[in-house]
Amino acid sequence: MRQRYLASENSHGGKMENIYCISGLGADERVFHNLKIPGFSLRYVEWLIPEKKETIQAYSQRMGLQIKEENPFLMGVSFGGMMAIEIAKQKRSRQIIIISSIKSRFELPEWMRISGKFNLSALVPSRSPGWISPFTNYYLGAKTAAEKELAANFRQMVSPVYLRWAIDKVINWQNEIQPAPIFHLHGTDDRTFPIKNIKPDYVVQKGGHFMVLNRAAEISSAIKNAL
Repeated sequence: MRQRYLASENSHGGKMENIYCISGLGADERVFHNLKIPGFSLRYVEWLIPEKKETIQAYSQRMGLQIKEENPFLMGVSFGGMMAIEIAKQKRSRQIIIISSIKSRFELPEWMRISGKFNLSALVPSRSPGWISPFTNYYLGAKTAAEKELAANFRQMVSPVYLRWAIDKVINWQNEIQPAPIFHLHGTDDRTFPIKNIKPDYVVQKGGHFMVLNRAAEISSAIKNAL
């Protein structure tokens, strides 16, 4: 599968290192377009269509095949952060950067744990009805017209097979380990994964779930300082 090149920053003319990026549930590489991290190239790892009854372990192994580099840097937003952790369980990684995400099942909000217990992911419609847009925008923290348009495009483009599978894997995530050093950035206004359940390494004041887009300069600086 073709690997997408996102962006690079190198003001010193030296060798660039790669960060392998995984977007959030139903999103794509556009969520990373505002990040500029000097000295690093951002490369996008594409989501795959899950196989029937595929476990998150088997899926993450397939995702990891897109990364040919040994001991890579991994970065994920939301569900992509969870997937980066799953990939690192199978592929030795130098560092994991997670944004607007969680590190373990203990950081899942209670309503997600309850949803997983009662298998409520089975009720997810094959396509998002129009009336749900304001609710999803609220939880994403999409406020501007451009952010709402991007969120709407993600909803339109996502595969129903992938969507049901991914939601089930989020609400039933059982991870309790950190397979590599994790640098966790989280916003105080994240409504999807409320910060009250989370112990991040870097807090973005007033940052919402979409902060990788609208707080990109601060996030880029924090990541660069952590690497």
